[in-house]
Order: sequence, then C-alpha cells, then structure tokens
Amino acid sequence: MNTGHSRALLTVATLCFGGLSASLTQTLVIPIQGDLPGLLHTSPANAGWVVTITLLAAAVTMPISGKLGDLFGKPRMLIASAAMLAAGSVVCALSSTLAPMLVGRAMQGLAMGFIPVAIALIREVVPPDMANTGIAAMSATLGVGGAIGLPLAAWVVQTFDFHALFWMAAGFAVLLLVGLVTLVPRVHDAQGGRIDLVGAVGLAVGLVGVLLGASKGREWGWLDARTVGSIGVGLVVLVVWAVFELAQDEPLVDLRATARRPVLLTNLAAVAIGFGMMAQAIVVPQLLQLPTATGFGLGQTILEAGLWMAPGGLMMLVFAPVSSRMMTNVGPRITLMTGAAVLGVGYLVATFLMDAPWQLLVASIVISSGVGIGYAAMPALIMTSTPPREAGSALGVNALSRSIGTTVAAAVMATVLAGSTGRGGFELCFAIGAVAAFVGLAITALVPHVHSRAAKLDAVGTVTAA
Repeated sequence: MNTGHSRALLTVATLCFGGLSASLTQTLVIPIQGDLPGLLHTSPANAGWVVTITLLAAAVTMPISGKLGDLFGKPRMLIASAAMLAAGSVVCALSSTLAPMLVGRAMQGLAMGFIPVAIALIREVVPPDMANTGIAAMSATLGVGGAIGLPLAAWVVQTFDFHALFWMAAGFAVLLLVGLVTLVPRVHDAQGGRIDLVGAVGLAVGLVGVLLGASKGREWGWLDARTVGSIGVGLVVLVVWAVFELAQDEPLVDLRATARRPVLLTNLAAVAIGFGMMAQAIVVPQLLQLPTATGFGLGQTILEAGLWMAPGGLMMLVFAPVSSRMMTNVGPRITLMTGAAVLGVGYLVATFLMDAPWQLLVASIVISSGVGIGYAAMPALIMTSTPPREAGSALGVNALSRSIGTTVAAAVMATVLAGSTGRGGFELCFAIGAVAAFVGLAITALVPHVHSRAAKLDAVGTVTAA
C-alpha cells in the first residue's frame, strides 16, 4: 500500500472513530434510564428528557452543521463538533442534578453533526478507488455506535459509578480531537458566505416542535393538547421557514436542490429505512429482557441483551466493503434497493424467530446487514446529485431524514407495544418494520439513474489539500 493510501486509511479510520464516538451517546444512558429519577433527584417524566433532548439536538444540528461545513470548511466543523462532544460529556460527568445533565446531553446531541460533515469530507480527501469504502464505513457508524454503546454502557454501569459513562465519552472525544488535528488533512474547501441565522432558528423551532410531539405522543396522549399543539406549531413554523428560505439568496437549506427528484426520493427512502433501523432497536431489547414468566419474554439482563444485539450492529461495519463493491459495480441506487430488500426480509424472518436469544441474534444480523447496505448507499446517492460545494448541507438533510424515521419509529413501536399484552404486539412491530423497508425499496426504485451526472459533479469539486 502506497503512502497516499496509507494516509487515506488513517483519515477514514479517524473519521469513523469520530462517528462511533458521537453515535454511541444515543444509547449511552439506556442501561440507567430506569435509575435516572433517583440519580438526578427528579421525577420519571422529567428524567425522560435526558434521552429525548439528545435526539432532538441531533436532529436539529445535522443540516445546520452540514451547511456550516460548506461555508467555513469541513475540517473546522469536525473539530468544533468533537470539542462540543468533549465539553458536553464533561458537563454530564460533573452533573448530579437534572438541569446541567440536560445541558450536557444537548451538547452531546449537537456533536452528531460530525457524521454528515465527515461523510462529505471523505469524498474530498480520499482517493477515488477508496471513496466508496470510506463512505460506506462512515455511514455504518450510525448503527455500529449505537449497537456497541448498549453493552459497553451496561458493563461500565455495572463496574463503576454512572458518571464513568460520561468520562469515557469525554476520553473518546479528546482522542478524536488529537486524531483530527494530526491525521486528517487540511483542505481549503470553505465556500464562504453568510450564516442564515433566521433560517437556522426557524428550522430548529419547527423540527423540535414536530419531533417533540412525535416522541412524547404516547406519554402525553396523541390527542393531548401538548402533543397536537407541539406538532401543529412545528408544522406551521416549518411552512413559514420554507417560504422564507425560498426567498433567500444564500439559504440554510437549498430547498430547490432538495426538491430535485433523485435527492427528494432518496430522502423519502431514508425516512422509511431509518424507521426500519429503529424498529429493531426498540423491539428486540424489550423482547430479550422481558421475564420468561410472560410466556414469550427471554429473561436476559441489560448486558446480556446488549451482547446479543452487538453482532448485528457490527455486521453494518462488516458490510461496508460489500456495499462499496456493489456501489462501484451496480451503482448506489441498486445498492440501496438491495439494502431495503434485505431489511424487509430480515423483519419477516424475525416474526418466526422469537423463541430464543440466538434466534433474535440471527434476525438482528439479517436486519442490520440490510441497514448497513442501505445506510452506506444513501450518502453516495445524494452526492451523485449534489455539487461538492453543497455536499455537507445535502448530507445533513439526508441524515435528518433518517432521524425523522427513527423518531417516528420509536413513537409507533412504543404505542403498538403499549396497546398489546402478548407476543402479537411484537409480531406486529416486526411486520410494520417490514412494510417500512419495502416502502423504502419502492421509493428507491423511482430514483433516476445519475451515474453520468455524478462524474460531472465530482469534476467540479476539486479541492487542494494543505
């Protein structure tokens, strides 16, 4: 391997470590979720915000971070995200009450903007023959970080004080900062321009309203004034925001570009496939941990459940080179369709494999393989239809689309399981996951071929490494 490829490999490894570090914060507190009211001296309802606020912050930051990366340079934005992760983790590690914990968890969520910016940077700094593999590996970190985070966090909590979770996250962030400064090449990719502050605030308010109502709907009641009001106000704000953005010369999100058929359809498919990924993340752990006395629960501890699920998460990383080869040989569109098909089949298999932990392991591996293939293909499909100067923003919107899918899935799965008292509720959840995957497959089939256009766009985006 020549020096250029060796350096590119180190760059991809550093960026993937950053993606893992950011994404594992999403599941970091799951093992202590039931203990949070006592640990933070608050009510169970208030303690629920420790999880919710991170998801909301992550959803809001992805398109904004992507745009900031385009404006001021992706390496700068990556360092800023890593610094935010480190600072937020330290705040959480020093917190024993609710308010500072929420501040720290929100900061950790904001660090998720690292992932779309890193994916966009890979195309600029990695040789063309390594780009697909790098993008596939980076995309996989969204699922791998969450899968690894659950058993890792469970082990840390059982061995140390719960604050150790956040000191661990802070340590990862510091290592990431060192890697970004020493191993990732500096590129002159800043496009310049102004920050659309009004657009950023409008997008944040609208997304928080809609996603908050969706995530809290089961707890508050779907017809409760808080749920209806939150979703309604959020939608109204997003409509006003869209009108405002269309009138701007330098919008936060180029809605006209986002409305191009390949980009729009890929983002719609991302909602469906994001839904599919989250369905198993919600359903499988519950089924594993329910007492055997229920007649269908498998009686596993949190740590055991996490270990049963970890191989499925790792399959997303294992499939990175497979996805890369598929994208090279048949293109990202067919690759995404394949991922959606495998995901749907995995859920159909899961409806018949629910009687033992090893059976759910098999189902999770199939499901996660589909997610890994699909998640790897989506960024590539977006970038074939997007000029490099807009890549960060476009990938941020795509990541947001996946986040919307995961948020809706969490709400739907929780509602279905809450309304069921037996095995049938879990079977229904798996069936819904399969439907979502096959909807994603059908949407992707409508995406036009864009390979020739991709070559032209890539030629426009040449940057200089310092």
